[in-house]
Amino acid sequence: MIFLRYLQFWLRSGNAHAIHSPFVFQLYNQVIRNTKPYYCFETLEDSRMDLLTSQESITIKDFGAGSRINTSKQRKIRDLAHHSEKSPNLAQLLFRLVNYFQPATIFDLGTCLGTTTLYLAHGYKHAQLYTFEGDPGLANLARQRFEKFHCSHIRSVVGNIDDTLEEALKEIDRLDFVFFDANHRKEPTLRYFEQCLRKSDENSVFVFDDIYWSEEMQQAWQQIKKHPSVTLTVDLFYIGIVFFRKKQPVQHFTLRS
Repeated sequence: MIFLRYLQFWLRSGNAHAIHSPFVFQLYNQVIRNTKPYYCFETLEDSRMDLLTSQESITIKDFGAGSRINTSKQRKIRDLAHHSEKSPNLAQLLFRLVNYFQPATIFDLGTCLGTTTLYLAHGYKHAQLYTFEGDPGLANLARQRFEKFHCSHIRSVVGNIDDTLEEALKEIDRLDFVFFDANHRKEPTLRYFEQCLRKSDENSVFVFDDIYWSEEMQQAWQQIKKHPSVTLTVDLFYIGIVFFRKKQPVQHFTLRS
């Protein structure tokens, strides 16, 4: 099914020649299509390899849509690293987005083992980064990795995000960047979007993971695109990027990354 969705995406997607927005053209060429290896990539991928070769197991509680690969509560860390962590390409794209926009406040909705969080944290070390994880065991493992990398600007928020997100939003004045990867279902995704939207402004950047993961996520993505606050979206298949630029004419791009 996912292959068919990707084929349909490919047939309607474009490249730089399909972009008629100077803002998106620059974003596409300088960030999305940029393959330059940054200073931290090798070290972060070495850390990922440690997880992929780990023999340890952990008992987890999943508050989201769950895994299609393994529904057991007892998981090997190497399996989580392989199936639940974001790929190097996607993690590095998130790094470049943060590095490009330099957001002061970042919400990472879904810590897991913390690899993506570390990429976000290295993208702009002056940011205050809140990362949300429902399972205490996973959150503890991720915190150990954050300490190893001396990422003191990461704050780990532990507990059901249905409860913790609202409380964290009360602590901030503005939300500049959000990576939505907590619950791959339509209703929670839209609810988290609306909650975060209250603290956004025209320069905020929202990134949604796995927008083609299921029919529900596709519906959520289409509804987000139609929201009156949204002026610009970039659909890269694996993620969707949302902007609220008030002087930007409403445009929706489907681009190959």
